[in-house]
Amino acid sequence: MSRATGPVVEARGVSRRFGTFTAVDDVTMHVEPGEVVGLLGANGAGKTTLMRMLLGLLPTSAGAARMLGGPPNRARRKRLGYVPQNLGLYTDMTLTENLEFVAGSYGTPVPALPDEIAGYARTLVGAMPLGAQRQAAFCAALSHAPEAVLLDEPTSGVDALARARLWDTIREQSDAGVGVLVTTHYMQEAQQCDRLLLMSHGRLVAQGSEADVVGDTRACAVRTDDWAAAFSALNAARLPVILDGRAVRVADVDLDDVRATLARAGLEADVEAVPATIEERMLVLARAAG
Repeated sequence: MSRATGPVVEARGVSRRFGTFTAVDDVTMHVEPGEVVGLLGANGAGKTTLMRMLLGLLPTSAGAARMLGGPPNRARRKRLGYVPQNLGLYTDMTLTENLEFVAGSYGTPVPALPDEIAGYARTLVGAMPLGAQRQAAFCAALSHAPEAVLLDEPTSGVDALARARLWDTIREQSDAGVGVLVTTHYMQEAQQCDRLLLMSHGRLVAQGSEADVVGDTRACAVRTDDWAAAFSALNAARLPVILDGRAVRVADVDLDDVRATLARAGLEADVEAVPATIEERMLVLARAAG
């Protein structure tokens, strides 16, 4: 079967409504072969709903979803790999039984297990550590050499080492020409992607590289011994404040406004302008979209 030469998945003005609630609102996007596109947004932003429409698992209320050159159907879905949030594995079956089931569904050989999870071959998936389960889900999704891979929060809940290994696998796929769409709420994973799509309240609010998305947005770094009180004061003033460990930062706000807010709270602090992060830009866009 020849591979698609255009986008591997594409949305053209798609919307999805559930009664009076609009989960996805007029989104247009695409993923090309060989690129990793990150779909970012807070929980509830509409990422999973959009992905399910792209897969043809959920009908659109408006617009059109396409995969591999045509509308989603069973034949085209067999050319995709998909890892849902719940991993798509049977927890009451062993790892080997899961992979045998997947291989039988696609008519392909049972894949070899990566060294990191080979010791779990006869283990019930439900008894495996979460990181090993996620590696197993990747193994199952990639076993039939798909042309596109859709990953919904694939690194959620695993440690830094497991996340790094999973991203190595994602990059191996894109290097082989596979188009990858990955949803995440880990903003630091944006740097792993070739292009970003930012969703908020069901709408696509920004797209491009990390530098494109952040643009000229600036932030204020607040240094003070009483970081908890500083955060509380800035938050009470409804400023877009973020707490990263004990570091207090405020996005897209004039330094004098931050200083005045802290002074009214009786707090002494050093306030400095710094480049904004992708998470801070996302917060600014979410506030504007809301």
